Amino acid sequence: MKVALLNPPWRFDHSIYFGCREPHLPLELACAKAHLEARGHAALMLDGHLLGLDAATLAERTRAFAPDMVVVTTAPSYLFWRCAQPELAVPRDVIDRLRGTAVLVAVGPHGSTTPGTTLRKLDVGVVLRGECDEAVADLADAAGAPARVAGAAWREGGAVRANGGPRVADFAALPPLAWPDAWIARHHHHHHRFDATPDGPGAEVEASRGCPYACTFCAKIDFRDTYRRRALPALLAEIDALIAQGVTYLYFIDEIFLPQRPLLEALRERPVRFGVQTRIDLWKPDLLDLLGAAGCVSIEAGVESLTPEGRAALDKKCRLDTDELTALLVRARRTVPFVQANLIKSLGDDAARIAAWREGLQRQGVWANDPVPLFPYPASPDYRRLWGEPDEAAWERAHAHYLAQFDTFSEIQETRPLPLPVLEADCRC
Repeated sequence: MKVALLNPPWRFDHSIYFGCREPHLPLELACAKAHLEARGHAALMLDGHLLGLDAATLAERTRAFAPDMVVVTTAPSYLFWRCAQPELAVPRDVIDRLRGTAVLVAVGPHGSTTPGTTLRKLDVGVVLRGECDEAVADLADAAGAPARVAGAAWREGGAVRANGGPRVADFAALPPLAWPDAWIARHHHHHHRFDATPDGPGAEVEASRGCPYACTFCAKIDFRDTYRRRALPALLAEIDALIAQGVTYLYFIDEIFLPQRPLLEALRERPVRFGVQTRIDLWKPDLLDLLGAAGCVSIEAGVESLTPEGRAALDKKCRLDTDELTALLVRARRTVPFVQANLIKSLGDDAARIAAWREGLQRQGVWANDPVPLFPYPASPDYRRLWGEPDEAAWERAHAHYLAQFDTFSEIQETRPLPLPVLEADCRC
């Protein structure tokens, strides 16, 4: 089979989208490409966002490849599957330009959680649910027949059929991913880096996938859920290849970058800086020192609430109190130039206490955000606690609930997202 793997030219006009809008490496497509080629299939990977290709040009280059199957991701890189935009206008635009050329396939968080909705909105032949690393290759092996592929969903006789639930990839066995030199040269962005001006290309990598915790707000139930750690030799081989291509900064997209001494010691010997997202309560002071010595220049740490009751309501399973969390954040700042503590807005917050805590941290060089309401993604426990299992209206329901929170908190901002009818009209939500 000839398989085209496409990352659309992303834009987020009038969208509720909390991810970074700069181009990032489409890791899910590179994983699929590695498995396709290992099984003898031909794969063309194109990234409209990173390469600056509009939808028409992306479709033209895809048609020139004459694919048997076209795979389009519905979120910009595995990094943002947990905070994807709710609407599907951008991937739909690409898909519409490729009708009649091949089997059309969608991968991503939307189809993983709401396969029927995604099949309808995108009008594709197949949705692959969950992590798509091996699933795309399985579909190619099956010549595009979804009934033979675990995790596939499709329409038949007016009904949605599904061959099992979302897939979980054999992430530990993932081989080193390879990227074209021209792609790396264009990757100017250093994700979540604020300590210095980029001095070379950036890149995204994975040391682990999934998370052993189940915080109520985290959208990962149907993808990137089970915690797995990647084999270190393959990860280091991938990192060394990126360094050889000129990369000076890596961002680990891991849901939770857990302490891993062998990896940190290996990174300490390599000429590269990096950033992570983690839980500060899982680190000991000596490992935080090693994290900084290994080249970490950016930490995004989830604290979420300043009270034990607030953290318990979010199912954080945090064993430290706020003073202990604060001490670890300050300790990390000794060796890491940028440390951020994330807070979530919830009813009952003590605004004065939060402001004082933020100011105290900032005096010690640690930044904490002004708490904001969360979007109840259909793949999160929060959504299911509110409404049960996601249905055809899940994304619209979550969107409306998110907008209502601005009124609940009496904090309507100039950047308040547009109401749902406008979103539907402009973006085919």
